[in-house]
Amino acid sequence: MTGAALTQAPRALTRPRVRALAVPPSVLLSFVVVTIVLAFSLAPGLFAHQDPAKGDPADKLLPPSLAHLLGTDQLGRDMFARVVFGAQSSVTSALVAVVIGVVVGGLIGLVAGFLGSWIDVVLARFVDVLLAIPAFLLAVVIVSSLGFQTINAAIATGVSAVAVFARVMRAEVIKVRRSVFVEAATLQGGSAAHILFRHVLPNASRSLIPLAVLQFGLSILVIASLAFLGYGDPPPASDWGLLISSGKDYPRSPWLVFWPAIVTILTVLSINRISRWLRGTS
Repeated sequence: MTGAALTQAPRALTRPRVRALAVPPSVLLSFVVVTIVLAFSLAPGLFAHQDPAKGDPADKLLPPSLAHLLGTDQLGRDMFARVVFGAQSSVTSALVAVVIGVVVGGLIGLVAGFLGSWIDVVLARFVDVLLAIPAFLLAVVIVSSLGFQTINAAIATGVSAVAVFARVMRAEVIKVRRSVFVEAATLQGGSAAHILFRHVLPNASRSLIPLAVLQFGLSILVIASLAFLGYGDPPPASDWGLLISSGKDYPRSPWLVFWPAIVTILTVLSINRISRWLRGTS
């Protein structure tokens, strides 16, 4: 083998690895969109200096301009400020829903898959009952019982997602429990708690990360839908779904619906793209 061939061989070996680590442009763009939305939710005052709840009636229904980037609504309130401050409520409530789904559903799946026996049967039947009920219908029933507030909509969305996380966690726990390294740890005298927290839980919970990211985007969409139907915070709140609902009554001012709708769509699509990428790289 010549010297040139020897120098080219390591490069050929490293090319597949470099390609595997490369992030697609669509994923990078999705991260940019999600980062901007998270920045809006964490510090909305840095991006929008106008009060989202107060406006000048003389400036009502103005189209987008340099003074009002996204126009104004029927009360003269700046739409850009309302969309930015609406991100805080939408993102926070979606995070609450995801945490409820991951913690409660993951715990149910972990217990059912690890203990097995009649406990697995009972919890599995409970999960089947939850899966038999449409998630959005279950969320509407729960938020109707708790009260029409965004935080209650987040709780309802999280409860409706419990069954999905429980089913996935249970399947992963059963698969990991049958692994060779778990059997080896059992033969070496490892306690049930040691095997659960040292081997089963870390390996089984990896598959929940892409699902949690996907559920985050779905929660934003569900909570916006509940707000659109009037199950969220009442006006002058600036939830994205509420902005779309109030803007649909003014067809001659399409920016009232277009901007909150496009922000919601871009956010959910970006989160879904990141979730697919994480699922493919895991």
